[in-house]
Amino acid sequence: MATNIKVKELLGKPIVSDSGRKFGIVGDVEFITESGELMNVRIVEAGAKGGKDTIPFSAVKSVGDFVVISEKDLE
Repeated sequence: MATNIKVKELLGKPIVSDSGRKFGIVGDVEFITESGELMNVRIVEAGAKGGKDTIPFSAVKSVGDFVVISEKDLE
């Protein structure tokens, strides 16, 4: 995945897993201010995630019309 992603490119995008499961919409991101490293994606309108409201950015596999995540990276 590209390493240069702008936060505004993520906000409002649907989050789906690599198996097609819907997780919600990107509401915000958490990052380290000193380095700019993205840490977590915060979910609004959470769907099938079971109450969790963040996804580690390491689980994000691609960003396009959707933010695609790997479910096995959530475990």
